Amino acid sequence: MTEISRDDPLLFFGCGNIGRAMLEGWIAGGADPAGFIVVDPVAQSLPAGVVHYSGAAQLDRKVARALVAVKPQIFGGISGQLEPVLTADALVLSVMAGVRVETLAAALPGRTITRLMPNLAAALGKSPLGLFERAGDAALRANVGALLGPLGTPVWIGDEALMDAVTALAGSGPAFVYRFIDALAKAGEALGLAPDVAAILATAMVDGAVDLAVGSDASPEELARRVTSPGGTTAAGLAVLDSGLQQLLTQTLTAARDRGIELSKPG
Repeated sequence: MTEISRDDPLLFFGCGNIGRAMLEGWIAGGADPAGFIVVDPVAQSLPAGVVHYSGAAQLDRKVARALVAVKPQIFGGISGQLEPVLTADALVLSVMAGVRVETLAAALPGRTITRLMPNLAAALGKSPLGLFERAGDAALRANVGALLGPLGTPVWIGDEALMDAVTALAGSGPAFVYRFIDALAKAGEALGLAPDVAAILATAMVDGAVDLAVGSDASPEELARRVTSPGGTTAAGLAVLDSGLQQLLTQTLTAARDRGIELSKPG
């Protein structure tokens, strides 16, 4: 892991849900809390040892690494607060959905820009990390990959236009999975199970199924086939689920992707 220390800190410009998950993931991975500076006027209950300022003007030093984790809609209006506290060649990571490298580079000239899309599982070190930088710089990618290693699995994307699809799948995806778990539990309730029993069964089932999928060389399609006996209970359920599932999920990701595209447009 690239060291995060008091002498070479990482600045969080904004620290909402995603920023906090990343902060917790780094600290859980062994990083010194004092190596993080959070600039956020409303952040509360940050991990002990993390340096916190309500505004960037309070910093008495320039930093060489920064994570931009503010809402994309407000970045244009507050980017001027960040620029003066960055070194001339600072590395800037952005988790803002829809905000293009071109926009970031214009607001923070001369800096090295990398776009990043994690999810809340970064707190557990289990987030997919979709990444894009336009130079194709192998050394930069190795450095960024080492920095992000404690948070999950880095995946470099060759075309920035596909970052909106990455956001839809990897960034928004957990919410869709949680909805599915909730729907499974409610379906169990509809069949007569007590709500608490249905919730436990649905959550534990998904937990085990995911672990098997991650640890198996077989594809999810093949794993589903192995569970399914011809003419059995699983086959009967899949006959219903498969009738509209793929179309529904494609429409779901398309809507999320398209919103990312909208966020990239000025105004």
